[in-house]
Amino acid sequence: MRWQPDILGAGFEACTFEAGGEDGVQRTATLVRFRPAKEPAATGRRRTVLFLHGWSDYFFNVDLAQFWTHSGYEFYALDMHNHGRSLRPETPGGYVANLADYDAEIEAAIAIIRADTHTPEPEAKASLTLMGHSTGGLVAALWVSNHPGAASQLVLNSPWLEMHGSSLVRRAASTMVGPVARFRPEAVLRLPERGFYWRTISSSADGEWPLDDRFRPPMAFPLRAGWLSAILAGHTKVARGLDIDIPILVLLSRGSATGPFWSEEMRRTDAVLDVNIIALRALTLGRSVTVERIDGALHDVFLSPAKVRADAYARLARWLRGYGTAEPGAASTAPP
Repeated sequence: MRWQPDILGAGFEACTFEAGGEDGVQRTATLVRFRPAKEPAATGRRRTVLFLHGWSDYFFNVDLAQFWTHSGYEFYALDMHNHGRSLRPETPGGYVANLADYDAEIEAAIAIIRADTHTPEPEAKASLTLMGHSTGGLVAALWVSNHPGAASQLVLNSPWLEMHGSSLVRRAASTMVGPVARFRPEAVLRLPERGFYWRTISSSADGEWPLDDRFRPPMAFPLRAGWLSAILAGHTKVARGLDIDIPILVLLSRGSATGPFWSEEMRRTDAVLDVNIIALRALTLGRSVTVERIDGALHDVFLSPAKVRADAYARLARWLRGYGTAEPGAASTAPP
């Protein structure tokens, strides 16, 4: 596998690869790794973490990579097909017709990581943490459920586990979108476009994070019928219970502000998801679930204002220490 310098600059490298799913389709994905010039001295076996981004998103959070590295982990992130570094002009941005279509590239990424770290397969599985944000959190939870023993921990940052309101909303949406998804899966659904969350994080607006609008458009990619049907099917599986048998951490904001108009409350809440229903759904994921509700957090809790994200990092570090996976002297707060 050939690694190339990445768009994030010093210490980051990326490799693009093809992965074939059960449907026989080859899809392009991109794995990013972080290799700082001065890595912290390893006091034991280093573990690995693989991060999955949300919908209409890509990996760009340098601080997150630094946190995991200083906590004794080898950090990797996957730009899944039709997203970010893996976008191709001939395919629709953000589109997937079945969340299981991501399985092949996740498995291929893990195989690359295993080779990159020279780790035997059984040991690699015992030392892998899978982390997902938003839709990536849904994908990560379903993947771990379908691949028992393939990871040792699951960390979910505002995972999209259910539609707004309740399962009744999901069922109604499934009834409406189902026929369109069957016959015209790539049909664009004409729904209101809102860039409120982008406004809170992008340095081009009111936020502090430099985003590449080619990879993360302000209004997100067009919402297509087949994609929404795939999401609803994933939510249904979560609602039935996944019975994941590894420790799970779910990080969420304390509040939501998802109205049709801008409000200042969106600067200190989740402007995308209904966090209360997500907190309830989190309990259906498995046998050992920790839910952390963070005051003032945005949809991506690690993109929140500095004081808030420091709280989020501290909670993540505490959880890692509690489950005995952080190296002695590892990071306990946000990166400097």
